[in-house]
Parts: sequence; structure tokens; C-alpha cells
Amino acid sequence: MSMKVLGLNASPRGRESRTLRLVEAVLEGAGAEGAETTFIDIYSLRIEYCTACGTCYASGECTLCDDFPDVFEKMMNADGIVFGAPNYIDSIPAPMKAVFDRMADAIHCRMFSGKYGCSVCTSGGPNHDQIVEYMNHALNSFGAITVGGVGVAVGRDPGALQKAEIKAKILGKTLVQSIRGEHRYPDQEEMQRQRRDYFRQLVLWNKDQWTHEYDWYVRMGWLEEGS
Repeated sequence: MSMKVLGLNASPRGRESRTLRLVEAVLEGAGAEGAETTFIDIYSLRIEYCTACGTCYASGECTLCDDFPDVFEKMMNADGIVFGAPNYIDSIPAPMKAVFDRMADAIHCRMFSGKYGCSVCTSGGPNHDQIVEYMNHALNSFGAITVGGVGVAVGRDPGALQKAEIKAKILGKTLVQSIRGEHRYPDQEEMQRQRRDYFRQLVLWNKDQWTHEYDWYVRMGWLEEGS
């Protein structure tokens, strides 16, 4: 069975995107390790803003009608996920944040458990590493293990992007190797165990309202403490 790695890029610049070059480099590295790769341009989609209605907790469905369900399905079918975004005022562009905000149900249910991920970022100046850290934190919040990231300032050094692409290809290989079990991340594994136990308790306390999430924990066999 082939491994699937999905790359998501949140840049409005289309094929001119420098962040795209990093995402594609990660996917190239993943492909070299035998993974089947897929790419999503977030700016080509319509992602509405979360309204915090809580319907997903109760039913697993969203009341909004847009492209998010297709994106989410692709993420759920992937073994590895790559987030790419430029630095917009020390944060990620709004379309990517809109995707993250629609993932509350996935956070509660730890739906990315067993998945691995990484992030890449370009910026004109500093603070690209903080953006990488934030996107990797999001992956951890969804339940995934993160294997690293690449950030690069492209404003002053014309050659910086090419150097970062080399690192991104290596990152892609590391991602697939991690999926295969060749690298372990015991600190993150313990953190994920603790977070799942926290959300297990939260779901139990709200099981009458969050029926979908309670049923998810039942199906996954996660209702016992420490499971």
C-alpha cells in the first residue's frame, strides 16, 4: 500500500509563489521515497469562516456549504500533510487560517492521530520560523506528529530560496521515512497521549450534546483512561 502525502499552499501568487516552490520541493522529496503526492492551492478554493455553531461536535457535519469538506477528506486520506504559507504580518494568510478554524471537531477527536506532518514558510524578512512553528503546532493540535520545517527569508538573498528548496526535499524524505516508522518522536507521542486523555474527558463531560464526538471515541476505543 502506497503512502499518500498531501501539500497545501496558502499563497495568492499562483505559479509565481515562492512558498509553492518549497511545498513542491517537500513533495518531490516525499515522492523520491515512494509516496504518492497531491497538491492543493488553498487560494483557488472557497473556504467560509467558522461560525462557532457547534454543529460539528453534535453531528460531524458543517452547516457551511463550500470547498472545505473536499479539503478535509483529502487530509483525512493522507498519511503525511505539508502546510505552506508566506509570512503575513507574523501570521498565516486568512484562507489557511479559515481552514484551521474549521478543524475544531478534528481537534476534539484527534482525527490526525497516526499522521505525520511538516510546514514551510517564506518571508521577506524575519520571523518565518515562528510561522513554521505555528503551522506545526496546528498539526499537533489536530493529532499529528511533526517532523520539522523549513523557513526562509527571501528579501535580501536571491540564493536563499534555492538553498531552502534543498532542505525542503530532505524534509519530504524525512516525512515519508517517519510514516514508515524509521524515525520516532517520543516526546510528541507522550504529548499526544496526554492531549487525547484531556479531550477524552472533555467529550465525556459533554457527551449528551457532543453525540458525534462521543460516538467517535467509542468507535476508536479511546474511552478508557490512558487508551
